[in-house]
Amino acid sequence: MRNLNVKEYKKFEDIKQVRADGSEFWSARELAIALDYTQWRNFSKVIGRAMIACENSGHSVSSDFAEVSKIVEAGATSKPEKSIQQIEKEQLARLRAKAKKGKIMLDE
Repeated sequence: MRNLNVKEYKKFEDIKQVRADGSEFWSARELAIALDYTQWRNFSKVIGRAMIACENSGHSVSSDFAEVSKIVEAGATSKPEKSIQQIEKEQLARLRAKAKKGKIMLDE
């Protein structure tokens, strides 16, 4: 994080969480706000691309991107609820399908 200025660095430090074992992690929802994303759907695309890049570089997605389920409204109240985990898996599958068809370029 050496390219971040003090104000930017503080944003990340303020939302950093620490587990009992001392490992650090960030909530994607809080990270999206810190990075000035106003809509989750836009940031979830970034997370999806990061997960693909992680996988393509030989890292374990399940180790680096722990999925946390939280029930959220999926739209109008008449629609069924979906977990964030389910939404993210669907988004990742769509990104992979588009990449295979050559419709989008993913960072590797």
